[in-house]
Amino acid sequence: MQDVAINLGFPYGAPELKQSYQKYLTIAEIIGIVVTAGILGAYYLAEYLGREEEPIAIVRIMKYSELGPPPSIQSSNVPPAVSVAAPAVKPSVGIPVPVPDTEVSPEQTFATQQEMNAASDAVSEGTGTGGGEVQIDKDIKIEEDGPPPDFVPYEKGPQIVKRIQPTYPEIARKAGLEGTVWVKIWVGKDGKPRKVVIQKSASDIFDQSAIDAANQFVFTPAMMQNGPVDVWVSIPFHFRLK
Repeated sequence: MQDVAINLGFPYGAPELKQSYQKYLTIAEIIGIVVTAGILGAYYLAEYLGREEEPIAIVRIMKYSELGPPPSIQSSNVPPAVSVAAPAVKPSVGIPVPVPDTEVSPEQTFATQQEMNAASDAVSEGTGTGGGEVQIDKDIKIEEDGPPPDFVPYEKGPQIVKRIQPTYPEIARKAGLEGTVWVKIWVGKDGKPRKVVIQKSASDIFDQSAIDAANQFVFTPAMMQNGPVDVWVSIPFHFRLK
């Protein structure tokens, strides 16, 4: 077969292809940059137009003389009076009533303190069989206060008056064990321990000895507003072999 040569009428080869490649590559890069910039611009424009404006705080400054006088206490809101369905009965015990001198009996006397105590004992010790006497079915039990919280404010803290050294356990002595036990003591209003709790212990073998010693401590009570209060006190017991 014979080679067929096509004459295009103008020169075309590798140099022309390189020129066309560079030309169209530059055009494609420009188009890509323009499209990307347009997308980013549209995104940020939508964000700017869609955001809410921050509220503007308006502060008004007034002079002290413009505030005027304070409101009157008498004009303050008074709670409405509570209506009582039944007629109120005024107490008559203990209210002195003036009596003319002509009506006063010279033989009238006031009861002494011993007579009033005897009268109250007669009422409290009734048998309940009638005759206006009061019967007490069971004894009144006063509940003791629970333990105080971990932190109790006080003006004067408790001070140790009597300190007891714990007994070194014989087993620990023979084994050569040493350690420290921290106990938390509930000091009552009378300055005596009411409860002992182990906070931290080097070994359980020392716990009971530390508790027994802590229960024998005596403190001055913690004071708050001229009155004793219950508090917790932490005491360390060191067990060391000499």
